[in-house]
Amino acid sequence: MLFVFAVQVRARIIEPGDASATTDNIRAAATLFRVAFVADLVSSVGFLLLALALYLLLKHVNEFAAVAMVTFVAVMTAVGYLNALNQYAALTIATSTEYTRAFGLAGSSALVMMFTGIQSNGLAIQELFWGMWLLPLAYLVIKSGYFPKMFGALLIIAGLSWIAEFFAIFLLPNLPGFASILGLGELIFAAWLLVKAVRLPPSGASLPKGVSSVTANVP
Repeated sequence: MLFVFAVQVRARIIEPGDASATTDNIRAAATLFRVAFVADLVSSVGFLLLALALYLLLKHVNEFAAVAMVTFVAVMTAVGYLNALNQYAALTIATSTEYTRAFGLAGSSALVMMFTGIQSNGLAIQELFWGMWLLPLAYLVIKSGYFPKMFGALLIIAGLSWIAEFFAIFLLPNLPGFASILGLGELIFAAWLLVKAVRLPPSGASLPKGVSSVTANVP
């Protein structure tokens, strides 16, 4: 996944608590940092398109839940795009001599660290919506009959874990992160979609209008 790639790149380049090393790393791997930035943006577009596809597939189950799902993803995408500006600001400051001349080496490095920190906090804010969109999706998955119901349970666990981690980050900052493990349910669901596609409910009901292109595997 592009998002995972971008996260891994940032993890290798950004040195927590070391502004000088972070700035040097960004400057030395500026192209890779730019690729990670673009990967983040493209990933967000793909996520939004996925939500729209799921909306077309599941809106007949419950229109309100389907709209809520897409709305949460749209807000998450908007927050992500605004947050990405912080990453680009860090890149610009690290690779531009103008900021070094204006603020000095230590000052410009501190600015780089500040913007990478803001970008990290922005990801934490996104976690609320990472969780929120999974809850209506879980309801639709369970009620549609297109998927094994266990995926609905996994999505509920993932959604609640992301929401809980959002509150933990800002209210209990010393608590170790846990959503990356409990949130695996959404990855399992996505993998199942890629491998198995969509199966019809036991009743033999047909796919809703507008999603005839989605592959259906009858059990």
